[in-house]
Amino acid sequence: MQLDILMIEDEPNIAEAVRFILSREGWQVDLHADGAGGIEAIQAARPRLVILDMMLPNRSGAEILEDLRGAGDPSLASTPVLMLTARGQVPDLGAQADAVLAKPFENDDLRAMVRRMLA
Repeated sequence: MQLDILMIEDEPNIAEAVRFILSREGWQVDLHADGAGGIEAIQAARPRLVILDMMLPNRSGAEILEDLRGAGDPSLASTPVLMLTARGQVPDLGAQADAVLAKPFENDDLRAMVRRMLA
């Protein structure tokens, strides 16, 4: 069974809350807390959706996103990505991220966005 969502988020409270919210919708969510092994985790799991925090230890979400989009494997490079950012932080991601959600966010907004991205 393919993993639904791989999330890289270094704030444990946010990561566990997102996992709880999304797993109640029936999605399987795998959590990682460090950007250093981010692209390797994505390559190994091949999730249907990646949720990336913008600011991560050792490697930023933007750097992981750049690596993902530049991957030599077209199916991996086309994986949908939802970026999480601090409110007011406007990432310059060009057309690389499929969606951006500012923290703190409403649970319903997160569920709706993930639903759209996995449809």
